[in-house]
Amino acid sequence: MMKKAFVACAFPITAVMILASSSPSFAAGNAEKGKAIYAKRCWWCHGKTGGADGPGSKFLIPPPRDFTMGLFKFKTSPAKVEIARDEDMFTMITDGMPGTGMPSWKSLLSDQDRWDVVAYIKTLTDLFKGQTNPPALDYSKKVATSKESVEKGAKAFEAAKCFECHGTRGKGNMMKKLKEDGGARVWPRNFTKAQTFRAGHTPEAIFSRVTNGIPGTPMTSFAADTTGNGKLSEEDRWHVANYVMSLEDPNNKVKEGQIVVKGARKAALPKDEKDAAWNDVDATTYPLVPQIIQKDRWFTPTNDLLSVKAVFTDKDIAFLLEWDDRTKSVPGDAVVEALSWGTLSPDAVAIQTPVIQLSGSEKPYFGHGDASHAVSMMYWNAGTKDAPNVSKLLLTSGTGKRDEGDAKAAGFTTSASYETGTWKVMMKRSLTTANKEKDAQFEVGKYIPVAFANWDGSNEETGPKHTMTIWYWLLLVPETGSQVVTYPAGVFLILVIGQFALAAQLRRKYKK
Repeated sequence: MMKKAFVACAFPITAVMILASSSPSFAAGNAEKGKAIYAKRCWWCHGKTGGADGPGSKFLIPPPRDFTMGLFKFKTSPAKVEIARDEDMFTMITDGMPGTGMPSWKSLLSDQDRWDVVAYIKTLTDLFKGQTNPPALDYSKKVATSKESVEKGAKAFEAAKCFECHGTRGKGNMMKKLKEDGGARVWPRNFTKAQTFRAGHTPEAIFSRVTNGIPGTPMTSFAADTTGNGKLSEEDRWHVANYVMSLEDPNNKVKEGQIVVKGARKAALPKDEKDAAWNDVDATTYPLVPQIIQKDRWFTPTNDLLSVKAVFTDKDIAFLLEWDDRTKSVPGDAVVEALSWGTLSPDAVAIQTPVIQLSGSEKPYFGHGDASHAVSMMYWNAGTKDAPNVSKLLLTSGTGKRDEGDAKAAGFTTSASYETGTWKVMMKRSLTTANKEKDAQFEVGKYIPVAFANWDGSNEETGPKHTMTIWYWLLLVPETGSQVVTYPAGVFLILVIGQFALAAQLRRKYKK
């Protein structure tokens, strides 16, 4: 039981959890019953007395909530009110917090169970003693979204210098090193990824964050006081909420059922990662998970998605790898080094494919292959300020067992750029090589296993400390020949003739 509870709390939850704009119906909780549930489900991370010192806490960034402080990051009570609403705590327990170790408990705990836990949590601090449940923020002056409102929100966003943390395009590519009050690192939200919002992706939820701030973090309240002094008026805060809502990128998320990178045949490959020719190529986006299989295991990743495109000609293939990264990690750059946590390493990405195509669904071990089934790895890193863009073609047959391949013979080259919080890396190589035993071969029309790895150098990610994917598929889509049209038409014609013949035979039979 302990192992199951620990795993539920210790690993990031990536499912989309949206906070409804209306609060759940209040039902009085029973603190004694809540205590029993807490002892079974919650203390592994939050600690036996709520002090955020459970055995799972050391694996979590951000750290679990310290209930003894009575301080909650996401509250919908007015800014001047210190305590959170009961409904706020109920919502966090119900929906969890995407991108953190806090899972949703609605599938395991009934509504009443969750209200009981709320009642117990309130006993772990003195802040709630003698206090009644506060009212919610006033949303009655909500500004409907419109082009005009979004434009005003963009101007208010800039005037309040929100870009210093969230970036000019809202991707969280910060200009400051941020910490919570307790010293733990904190990353600004990437507004293009609605699925990562930790307290809902609605105008009301965003208005609450801008109005109240996020207590205990560098995200301060932007509300003007009664005399008009402050950063943003109430109307401007609604405009900012509408602007933030407009930044969502529906392509910046994993699409259910899409697991195949479909390579498109072209007359020529794009020149580099910025070539407009890539705009007409479909992308497949994969989730990145922390490497926790071998030493050194990694529990605190920052990058969570990788988007992949592929095109090919008769001789060559090119990949475009794209991912959001809050910092351009290039050792030797003083600005980036000041933003990093610990030793700075270069950002990096890799593509892995089997050297020999196995039968059926059989694949090599996805962690660098194995002794019997080697894999070919196309690797790139940002290099240093004086020597940028490093690339290697590797042959690996298990962890720690690798040889550098002949990049020139394989025609392996890379190009890369970083703009407004996003890396774009193009990798190009030959479809086939003479050395079939030590290099991957890319056959048109065949499903080829493919896996990816990613490193955020400002997050101390290097070597086995990185994010990765499981095996997925690459398909170089063959050209549509005339048989694709001819065969179905022929089959259809045969069926029609057969039906007419059967009908005629039945008519003759019944006439007799």
